[in-house]
Amino acid sequence: MSNTATPAANSKHPKGLYVLFFTEMWERFGYYLMLGIFSLYMLDSWDNGGMGFSSLKKSDIYGTYIGLVYLTPFIGGLLADRILGYRKSIFAGGLLMAAGYLSLAMHNETAFYVGLLLIILGNGMFKPNISTLVGNLYNNDQYKSNKDAGFNIFYMGINVGAFICNFVAAYMRINYGWGHAFAAAGIGMLLGLIVFAIGTKHVRHADVIKPVQTGDMSTGRILMFTLLPMFVFGILGYFISGITGPDNPNGNLMGTDTNDAFIFGCIPVVAFFIYLYVKANQEDKRPIGALLAVFACIVVFWAVFHQNGDALTVWAEDQTDREMATGVSNIADKAGMAQTVTNAGSATDEKSAKYFETLAPEKVPAEGSSLKLYSTELYQSINPFWVVLLTPIVVGFWGWMRRRGKEPTTPAKIAIGLVVTALSALVMVGAVMATNNMESKASSWWLIGAYGVITIGELCLSPMGLSLVSKLSPPRITALMMGGFFLSTSLGNKLSGVLSGMWEGFEDKTHFFYMNFGLVMAAAVMLFLMLRWLNGIMREKNIY
Repeated sequence: MSNTATPAANSKHPKGLYVLFFTEMWERFGYYLMLGIFSLYMLDSWDNGGMGFSSLKKSDIYGTYIGLVYLTPFIGGLLADRILGYRKSIFAGGLLMAAGYLSLAMHNETAFYVGLLLIILGNGMFKPNISTLVGNLYNNDQYKSNKDAGFNIFYMGINVGAFICNFVAAYMRINYGWGHAFAAAGIGMLLGLIVFAIGTKHVRHADVIKPVQTGDMSTGRILMFTLLPMFVFGILGYFISGITGPDNPNGNLMGTDTNDAFIFGCIPVVAFFIYLYVKANQEDKRPIGALLAVFACIVVFWAVFHQNGDALTVWAEDQTDREMATGVSNIADKAGMAQTVTNAGSATDEKSAKYFETLAPEKVPAEGSSLKLYSTELYQSINPFWVVLLTPIVVGFWGWMRRRGKEPTTPAKIAIGLVVTALSALVMVGAVMATNNMESKASSWWLIGAYGVITIGELCLSPMGLSLVSKLSPPRITALMMGGFFLSTSLGNKLSGVLSGMWEGFEDKTHFFYMNFGLVMAAAVMLFLMLRWLNGIMREKNIY
């Protein structure tokens, strides 16, 4: 009996998409629950259940973590392509991540770092391979034309989980403490694995390992020529001395030793992907080259986008007027989800005092009185809320354009996404101006608006990037090239920590967001200049 799934005659999407949708939804529930409270947890005092790190150390660890968590998919994709297959890799990765979240639930510095390591390794096994399975489900003629839409739907699953998780995080943290919030992330990951196990029959036919071709480097050699140099370069980067000065006494090239270690450690992996391009046969060379060019441009997108977990979280915490209306605060209080700040005079706690610093004097409560605030974690749900709301609109718009014969190619959609992302930085310039350079608090609508704009950019770029990898990659290295896509995410994520670490150094905060605008617009211009070449390669492969 054949194990190939027979598609329903009138279905636009395979059943396996919905299995992967809900698997990814629960996995991202755990991932974004942890990420939404990560910076706040590191900044909170040890006595209050946090880690008590400085702002600089927090940004350093944040950038290193979200950099490494998307660097390891290179290894996970390689192992799945060559040895394990995609389903085994997903199960292994999910279990590692669940263990990592549960380790974070222990208020212990060693467990903190062990937990981060487990999540980094687990995401490497999970992330590229579930995305590869999505693409493989669309490899037959019935579904091929709907691949972009399929990735948009899959991406919405990511953001349903990311939207829900922050409400759970706020409730657990406020009522039970940080540890219970992290434990909830682990439970979410385990629920995702249960869904995947129940529905695995619908994706089994897409879990096919393609044989290597003559001339392909063996798995052992790839690991030897990337992993070992990665550690060596990382160590060199950690101890390197750059240009010293009064603002950089340690001589770091990228601000901190760990930044230098990470960037240097990525060099051998980047070199490996360049090697893949140089050694590729004539059929594979141009598609691989096109993907690498796109990867280089979207590094900047992630550097700006993932400031939502760091610089923009700090903005929400300290600079946003989070006071609840009376009716809302009563409901939130009963649900155990309202954050309370109290004016206790000279005994006011540090967190409350910081909130009152830039609050309009008439809004500061009388001594002995309190304000009910929206928990900062809830602002992390704005972006996924926009994704869930806007995905059907964006998918419908591209469908409408397709019917008129005017749908942009996948690379063009990515370029458009970069331009829109740049515009989101200008919204935050307006937010800074509205506060007279942070002398007062900003309305929540500024963050809601900025997240709304960047979400449109994200929907044009991130799912389209996954779709492009699935379309252009040589079949035998699809998960490996998906790892390359996540490598670009990794570099961008690390740079987001570097950029966020510059926040305190800008006296005029508009300059911080102008910098973000300029970086993304430069990447957009580069991609637009390459569009004719990229579209030509798409036509050669007879894909759009």
